[in-house]
Amino acid sequence: MASYQAEQLKEKGNDAFRNGEYLEAEDFYTQAVQKYSRNPLIFTNRANTRLKLQRWDLAVNDCLKSIEITGPNGQNHKAFYFLGEIVSWQPLHVGQVLVPAPATKISPKDLETFSAFVLKCKKAKFAVRDRERLRRQGDLRAELEETLEAQKQRELDRVSAQLDRKELGQIEASERGQEILESFDRKVSELRAVFIAADPANHKPREIPDHLVDMITFEPMHDPVTSKNGHSYERATIYEHLKRSPTDPLTRDPLTVNDLRPNFGLRAACEEFWESGASEWIVDW
Repeated sequence: MASYQAEQLKEKGNDAFRNGEYLEAEDFYTQAVQKYSRNPLIFTNRANTRLKLQRWDLAVNDCLKSIEITGPNGQNHKAFYFLGEIVSWQPLHVGQVLVPAPATKISPKDLETFSAFVLKCKKAKFAVRDRERLRRQGDLRAELEETLEAQKQRELDRVSAQLDRKELGQIEASERGQEILESFDRKVSELRAVFIAADPANHKPREIPDHLVDMITFEPMHDPVTSKNGHSYERATIYEHLKRSPTDPLTRDPLTVNDLRPNFGLRAACEEFWESGASEWIVDW
């Protein structure tokens, strides 16, 4: 009975959200949680609403609660995506996830998934900025990429609507969403390859290899060090993290400054990246 009442309130929240009535939607979702607090979709829907309201802390808490309910073996891409969105726009909130409140139940696997989603969101936002730069130059590639982006968003919205109407289950919706994203990435890569081949001087790729990115700040590194678990971080960033929590950010295993070692091979790759002219455009990252 309680779960049914919660579902009805969730649907009212969904209607309010679609109408742009975010405060009303948040209230309906909160009432739904009070009726039944074990449905992860209610928390992710409220998190999305709180994103619109720029209530970042509360949105992070909702995402973490949804992930906790889903469990370590569940697929909760929606919650991880929203976390990635929050941190990519509001980097200060990364601490809420990497150093969560004691009562928060989030596993090392969840942390690695979270980091991957944040990096994906950062790359997506960087791609948007790069398209805007090209569009201002009257570049055809930007227009074509924007067309592909709009098509991708329509398809993702369609899957989300089917999930809300229970025409799709959580796993099937996640799989379809992943297929849409992979198809988009493939088409964009093929499009860029054509333009690079035709005009390499003006279409030199602006990319940051994943292995050069510090997984705390999600910025490219200069002086990487390696933990005893094999994870590499920017030296200054991991030192600052260890002042707050003596653990590896991605595994939660005990970690001290004395456990860290320079990563000379990765440092050489970082130096090559910066010497390639990345400092001229990295401000857009």
